[in-house]
Order: sequence, then structure tokens, then C-alpha cells
Amino acid sequence: VEEQFYLVWPLVMIAVTRKQVVRVGRVVLIFVGSALAVTLLVALLHHSGPIGECSATPDAYWQIGGRCFSIADVLYLSTPTRASGLLLGAAFAMVWRPNAVMRGKLGRRPGRLDAVAIIGLAALAILIVKVSYLKADPSGAGIVADGALMRGGFLWTALATLAVLGALVHRRSYVGRVLAIPPLLWLGTRSYGLYLYHWPIYQIIRRVAGVPLSVVEFVVAMVLTCVTAEVSYRYLEMPIRRGSFKVETAARAQAWPMQTQRIIGMLGLVGAVVVGFSGFRVATADLELNQIEASIAAGEEEVTSVEELLGEVTPTITQPDAEPAPVGADEPVVATTTPAAVAAPQRDPVQFLAIGDSVMLGAAGVLRERGYTVNAEKNRQFKGTLEFLQQLKDAGTFGDVLVVHLGTNGPIARDDLDTFLEIVSEVPLVVILNVRGEVAWRSSNNELLASIDAEGDNIVVIDWLAESNNCARACFSDDGIHLLGNGQVFYADLIRNITGT
Repeated sequence: VEEQFYLVWPLVMIAVTRKQVVRVGRVVLIFVGSALAVTLLVALLHHSGPIGECSATPDAYWQIGGRCFSIADVLYLSTPTRASGLLLGAAFAMVWRPNAVMRGKLGRRPGRLDAVAIIGLAALAILIVKVSYLKADPSGAGIVADGALMRGGFLWTALATLAVLGALVHRRSYVGRVLAIPPLLWLGTRSYGLYLYHWPIYQIIRRVAGVPLSVVEFVVAMVLTCVTAEVSYRYLEMPIRRGSFKVETAARAQAWPMQTQRIIGMLGLVGAVVVGFSGFRVATADLELNQIEASIAAGEEEVTSVEELLGEVTPTITQPDAEPAPVGADEPVVATTTPAAVAAPQRDPVQFLAIGDSVMLGAAGVLRERGYTVNAEKNRQFKGTLEFLQQLKDAGTFGDVLVVHLGTNGPIARDDLDTFLEIVSEVPLVVILNVRGEVAWRSSNNELLASIDAEGDNIVVIDWLAESNNCARACFSDDGIHLLGNGQVFYADLIRNITGT
């Protein structure tokens, strides 16, 4: 957003100042009015319903060219919808001139600005604690975008920040002196570098977005980020700000011995060749399945399809009773028929049945070896499986044990969970595994599943989120969700501890 701002803002200023005489107050009103308009637009576009996968909650997405774009993501990340803070900041910069403030009444009464700054800091603290991007829906429908953020939260954050900034630029402000202590001053002057560089460094270390860093990885990432930001600040940002980047770079180059310059040049040439060759190899390399795809592909060979489970059953026809009943001695006998009755299709029960999504799909081979009939699919939703489960019940497919692992791909609603419990109420043992992985609806789904784990009924909930941390070595793919070899065995062992199979 900020990089686009730097590119677009000069054009905006050219447009609003195209006249020779420009009234600052008028421009400020345009910016403030635009910020309010953006706030209103975001509030109107906000989707207040649950957010899951696109197939489960299509109303939470805009579909363009066959692709799904989360409304919440667009409102949270796009430049136009986040422009309210930028516009208010630009308007504030045009009217709040520190030197002019020092010559006025506020210059002699910095306490008033300190009070405003304290209110601003308190407001920011409340916003940090109370407002978030996504949160659990109080109704139990899953994850929703926080309405407090989408309906004015961005605007209030900008106003609170401006209240603090107004005091910080006042030379006699007490709040300004407190926030200018060396550690905070260092953090503030390097903040933009920290912001820019931390993301690629984190991604290099964790490889997949959303996977949490361990304590050691976090420390390493922060050290690398701070060092990178410091180097950038000293040798890139400050020289550019001083307008001396070319001069200082040339001076440093002249100070290096000729041999060092040759070595650096050779390293640069080798690096360019390596990068070019690597790009060529990537472009021409044979396509190979990654860990997740390979695990899922292997599991798909071990599952029983929906059609196989339900079966093509020939209806049983109850033959009508065609024997005539005598009416009278001289009256002809007339045969009466009873309409044919079609019995509900029935199959032999599947004693050990496992229903799941792509997580279970990874362990399908191990589960099948242990006697389970497995039906698992990629991107399967809890809600979308209820009809299938009802069909299995009607067909008499449920046996002694039913294992269910759903909820990774979207939120679970309380009503859907109640429907599920009703469907499986006659199954002697139902084992449910909760959700692992950095998905927005993990906490709400797991809390909902934990609420049905009671003594004495037919439901047992395995805390897969907690238990999976005990799996050692090569258990999960890079996303921390899908199973590798050891994880597949560990997964099946957890289920066997409950079911005995």
C-alpha cells in the first residue's frame, strides 16, 4: 500500500494543485471528505457473515474470471480501501506545521497536546486489544471479519495516531521526550526497514506463510531483520535522504583496494550467471509433485468412493397378492392388486468407517491396512458432508466405529454440528479429530468440538492440535497440516488408541 502511495501521490498532488493559486483549506477538505467516503465504502462492502472456503461460503467472496477473492482480504489489503489513513495523514501534514504551532498558544501550553497524545495512546491500546482482522462469530457460525474494524476501525486508528503525532512534533511535549528514549528512537528511525525486511526473512525461514516460528527461529529472524534494517538505514536510506548516495557510494568504492574491487566484480558476475542458470533450470525442469500433492495422490488410491459406499442397490419388490377373493357364487372373480412396495436400499454395515478431508487422505493407506474403509476428499467441508452422512445412515452403512476428521477447510456452525450429532446418534462409537494448522477458524472449530466431548456418550474427541505435537521427525509437510510418513502412522495410532483398531 505505502509503495503505491509513493507512486500515486505525486500525481494526486499535481491534480489538486494544477491551478496557480491553491487554497490549502480546500485541499484539506477534499482529502478529509475522501477519507470519510472511503470509510463509508468499506462499511457498505463489508461482509458480516462467516468466512470459509469459497465453495462453502460463496457470499464472502467476489468471483472474477473463475477465481475467488475474499471480500475481507480485499478490504483489508487493497490500497483504495485503506486510503483513509493516508488521506487524513496528508491533510494533517498540510495544516499541522510544528514551527507555526510553537509560535501560537499551543507553543506555550504543551500540556494540552500531552493530554491529547495520552488519549490517542489509550485509544490505540484499546483498538489493539479489542479490534482484530478476523474473529470467532459469537453465534458459533465460524470466523467473521471484525465489524468494528471494517465499520470505522481504520478511521479511528488514523485519528488516534494523528493525536499522538501532533504532540510528538512539539518540541516541548513531555510525551515526545518519553517516546524519544534511545531504544524507542532507534526503533522508530529503523521502523520502515524493519517493516519491509521482516516479511521476506520470515518467509525464507518458515517457507510457507502462516506456519508459526519456533522460539529459536523467531530469535534468528529478528536478529537478521534488525541487522538488515540497520545496514539499510546507514548505507541506503540516510544517504538517499541527504542526497549524497552517489557521492558516498563512489567514495567507498575508491577507498577499496583494486584487488577487492576485482573480487567483488567477479562474485557479481558469478552470481548473475548462477541466477540466470537457475532460472533456466526452473523453467525447463520436469514438473514434480510436492510433498502435499504426493501424499494426497497416494491416499486417493486407497479410498472408497461415495458411489461404492452407497452402492447401486436393486430395489426389493414386494409382489402383490393376486389371489381373488370370492364375492358370490354367480359373480365373476376379479383379481385385486396391491401397489408394489419398494424397500429402502440396505447394505451390510461397514464396521470401521473413516470420513475426512485431505488430512485423513494422507493417512488413508495406513488406515486401510488396519481395517478401515476410508472416504476422504480434498477441500471437503463439514457442512457439505452432512447430506452424504445422512445417506450412509439411511442405507444402513454405519457399523460399530465411525471416525470423522473435518473442519480444516472452513468454519463449523453450531447448527450443522447438532445435525451431525443427530445423524450419528445410533453409532456405538464416533471418534472426531479437531483441527491443526494456522487457519483462521481453528480456535472456533476446536472450541465447538470440545463442547461435545462428554463422558458417557458415544462421542470421543481427539485433540489432534495438541497430540500432534508429540509426533517426532518427518510428520508434516511444510504447511504444518498435511501428513508425511511418520505423521501418517502417528495419526492412525492415535485413532487405534481409542477404537482398538
